[in-house]
Amino acid sequence: MPWTGMPQGIFSVTKPSLSKWRQYTLAQAVSFVAKNGTVIVCAVSQPYLPFLNNWLISIVRQKHQDKVLVIAEDYATLYKVNEKWPGHAVLVPPAPDSQTAHKFGSQGFFNFTSRRPRHLLHILELGYNVMYNDVDMVWLGDPFPYLLGKHDVYFTDDMAAVKPLNHSHDLPPPGKKGRTYICSCMIFLRPTDGAKLVMKKWIEELQAQPWSRAKKSNDQPAFNWALNKTAGQVDLYLLPQAAFATGGLYFKNQTWVQETNGKHVIIHNNYITGFEKKIKRFMILACGWWMITLKSPHLANYDELFYLRAISGVAATLQKCYLQIGFLPLINCQ
Repeated sequence: MPWTGMPQGIFSVTKPSLSKWRQYTLAQAVSFVAKNGTVIVCAVSQPYLPFLNNWLISIVRQKHQDKVLVIAEDYATLYKVNEKWPGHAVLVPPAPDSQTAHKFGSQGFFNFTSRRPRHLLHILELGYNVMYNDVDMVWLGDPFPYLLGKHDVYFTDDMAAVKPLNHSHDLPPPGKKGRTYICSCMIFLRPTDGAKLVMKKWIEELQAQPWSRAKKSNDQPAFNWALNKTAGQVDLYLLPQAAFATGGLYFKNQTWVQETNGKHVIIHNNYITGFEKKIKRFMILACGWWMITLKSPHLANYDELFYLRAISGVAATLQKCYLQIGFLPLINCQ
């Protein structure tokens, strides 16, 4: 079963007192989940619980689920995850006001993502390695063998232009806007002075570039400015494109996908906005990557409301697929 090895299973039916989790600190949570000094972190609000589940199933396949910590961005998520998987969610106050899914470019999205470097810096200061993922990613392999050497910061390029398989692992040159286009959604950090410096600079850049109706900024440009401005002081490492592809490349260049078949490790479902559109892409273009279904015995206690809400916009898509649940759900699209 996919959830074997998780404490009582993430879909456990036990219901311990939930109020205690309000006092649960990031330091306590990291200490609880970390394995060999490393923690895998994501940040999630209630509407994205289906994506959290899908991402977790892919991590279970690589046997790294025990070190996952969910940073809840609302109390509903904090309680939901800890009810099913005690100790694996923490909320760092103050919680954002809204519990809705924020559209990319909105002020809510900026407020949500701009908290990220503070969380990561805190974990580094506690002395842990930390990998951050957005939950619209899927693990097809184990990423840890790719974290070669003892670099401070590991990251992926968000550009869709094809790189040679033996491309440089240095920070790419700046683009038209005077900065790089590194993705802030897949990062691995070691607890070094260099990594802490980048996080501090990222926080500074976010403060210097607040959201406005005119700019509609997000956290990624600030992350890139932080990398660019500290590059001479920090040991940076660009992960291989074939293993860590952006959605703008993977979902839009099938020739490249075929040429790099067998090399893919983590794929990001970006370059597309909208809750339903992301699910549809996982179901159709990446057939089999949307791994949760109400028929799955592994999700017997999952709140059906979240799932039904998630698929409400893709009912027609579901009619084109036959879902078969075995060790993991398989979707055979026609």
